[in-house]
Amino acid sequence: MVDIGGAKLKNRFMNASGCFGYGVEFDRLMDLKKLGAIVVKGVSTVPWRGNSGVRIAETPAGMLNCIGLENPGVDYFLTNYLPFLKEKEIPIVVNVVGRSSEEYVEVVKKLAGSGVTALEVNISCPNVKAGGMSIGTSPETANQVVKAVRSETDLPLWVKLSPNVTDIVEIALAVEDAGADALTLINSLTGMTIDVRSKKPLLGNITGGLSGPAIRPIAVRMVYQVAGRVKIPVIGVGGITCLEDALEFFMAGASAVQVGSGLFRDHTLLERLPSEFEAYLEEEGLTAEELVGIARRNVNA
Repeated sequence: MVDIGGAKLKNRFMNASGCFGYGVEFDRLMDLKKLGAIVVKGVSTVPWRGNSGVRIAETPAGMLNCIGLENPGVDYFLTNYLPFLKEKEIPIVVNVVGRSSEEYVEVVKKLAGSGVTALEVNISCPNVKAGGMSIGTSPETANQVVKAVRSETDLPLWVKLSPNVTDIVEIALAVEDAGADALTLINSLTGMTIDVRSKKPLLGNITGGLSGPAIRPIAVRMVYQVAGRVKIPVIGVGGITCLEDALEFFMAGASAVQVGSGLFRDHTLLERLPSEFEAYLEEEGLTAEELVGIARRNVNA
């Protein structure tokens, strides 16, 4: 077991919210019990339909999406998905979305006593017109939302940060001050693609979130910056497709990692990573605790 901000996980590897649904589809492809935890797709107060038009586009070394946080709402999640997840006997982290502090708080209240392990407050989605990134790009607003959620729950509180900011450290410090127990970074970067035949933006939302290997160097840099300034654990995410990618995040200061779009290419990745990680540690003669942040310590040595 590993403790990430008060949440007891089976290991340091989990899926990223948004790329795994609620686990039902991947249950046919892999053993969910091998995950450190399952992080479900964002859950809102009421069902959200998401964006219209084309919502996914492939890009070199990644993909763009503008799903728009489509989800069936917290009541449907509690009734239809949570019982299935509990049967898997794995820690459950619920990604919480909203358009205002009040909406985040309403979701959190409904999750009280449900048996979930932790909450991941999503203040960083670039594909919605209200809430999401519009909250997470302001230190003051991010602080206010996290404070509001913190006042309503004793569950471990992770906050997912946006890379679409001038200074991610400033945002990280603001949500740490508000009571966050851990930070997840990064969410996707805002990008777009144009259909050269129609001569119009391809995505229905015009812009979308860029994920995949293309963003990994940015994500590693931001983890390195934030982990060196905050006192709470950092969870790294962005472009992980193999053990070496994950090791970069650990060495930069991440205590755990999430795998997102890499699972679309290799659905066995999360099953393999924990054992590959342990084999690497044994070969190097290191503990996981010694590995976390080692790159910074080596720079300062």
